[in-house]
Amino acid sequence: MFNKEKFLALCNDWSKNTLMETLEIEYIDAGEDFLKAKMPVNSRVHQPMGLLHGGATVALAESVGSAASLMLINPEKQEVRGIEISANHLRSKREGTVFCTAKIVHKGASVHLWEIRIVDENDKLISLCKLSNMVLSRRDR
Repeated sequence: MFNKEKFLALCNDWSKNTLMETLEIEYIDAGEDFLKAKMPVNSRVHQPMGLLHGGATVALAESVGSAASLMLINPEKQEVRGIEISANHLRSKREGTVFCTAKIVHKGASVHLWEIRIVDENDKLISLCKLSNMVLSRRDR
């Protein structure tokens, strides 16, 4: 059975000393087929014109979509690798917070496809992304 609090704590703990911590991504909600996080929009994630950088947006989307795939696998036997991401940036953002929700579109044995929506505080769509993850057998390291 899925334990939301345990999974969110795991995602937030795994983010320490990574790009996710640098971008201040915080995982805030989860269900059996979705994962949600938030990220502040400030100078740390701006491009030179003072707007949310598309690369930071894509890093947020890939982070959330990859973590979401962990809900669907046995992490003792399997691991996940992002193999393709696309993003359509539809609206700019200068400050505040963006919220990112990854929802499963296809859950195959070897590939997961996620639709990832990034919205602002008013639920206005900032970016729409698609992420494909490959599920691999875990090898002893």
